[in-house]
Amino acid sequence: MKAIIPVAGAGTKLRPHTYTQPKALIPLAGRTILSIIVDQLVEAGITEFVFVVGYLGEKIQHYVEKKYPQLTCHFVHQNSREGTGHAILLTREVVGNDEVLIVLGDTICECDFKEVVSSPYSVLGLKKVDDPRNFGVAELDESGKITRVVEKPQIPKSNLALVGLYKIKESAQLYECLQANIDNHIKSHDEFQLTDALECMIEHGVRFNAFKVINWFDCGRKDTLLETNAILLKKYKLANNPVLPYENTIIIPPVSIGEGCNIKNSIIGPNVAVGDNTVINYSIVKDSIIGSFSNLYEVVLKSSLIGSDANIRGLSQSLNIGDNTEIDLG
Repeated sequence: MKAIIPVAGAGTKLRPHTYTQPKALIPLAGRTILSIIVDQLVEAGITEFVFVVGYLGEKIQHYVEKKYPQLTCHFVHQNSREGTGHAILLTREVVGNDEVLIVLGDTICECDFKEVVSSPYSVLGLKKVDDPRNFGVAELDESGKITRVVEKPQIPKSNLALVGLYKIKESAQLYECLQANIDNHIKSHDEFQLTDALECMIEHGVRFNAFKVINWFDCGRKDTLLETNAILLKKYKLANNPVLPYENTIIIPPVSIGEGCNIKNSIIGPNVAVGDNTVINYSIVKDSIIGSFSNLYEVVLKSSLIGSDANIRGLSQSLNIGDNTEIDLG
């Protein structure tokens, strides 16, 4: 089995951070979105990965090759972003006839991945949502078999959303349907959708079972990213190393503080992730993500997302600041 992770998106909803950093490499609970996904799949026994890269793809490739040298990794370039269906079709030669586990690179799911991998049928990850109109939606029969999938229906017949987790045994049929949709210019919402290819497979008799995930975290926007950061910090039980002292500083768990940080005269936490080699002095920070090599002096921050190499002085505000930014409002 091969895992396919599409990470070619530009991440426009996380501007300005994604001007210089791929969305999949945004820090989250002391890790990155991509590393959380890959680690889950490695734990389930998967050792071969196919990454569909595009925007800032060289950073994805460098990160993966450095962090996961033990894995077999392929990088397929999507030069024009025409949807998830188009992205998956580009992996056809690398995958061949192997089974695939597709996990979208901007969502984190909590589930038993080993159970998903060992399923005798193709399965789609599902989660109940309040407003399914913004998602791919699955309809089920009484046995739990999926009878239909629709991308962002205006009048949904189900509240079960596709969460971006797809285990597919019949990869040959998947690629045939993807190719047929592109050849016949079948699009939904102006893109070639993976959901449409799955519906094509269902119409041709392929069986899909439902797999309901425990939790599903959307990391595509600032507010949901900060919420996910707080949840995962608690889940991973991350806290500042009590052996490492920070001068005249109070740490309120859960927090994650990277290596080489210099923190003085501050209150950090709860729900704060700080990158490596960051300096914080005379500051209060809570419910925030701070990048690496940043400098914070005399600031009070809450619900903030601060990129790497940022310098901030004298501010009490909620911010959304990208990499290589310098602000002095003192």
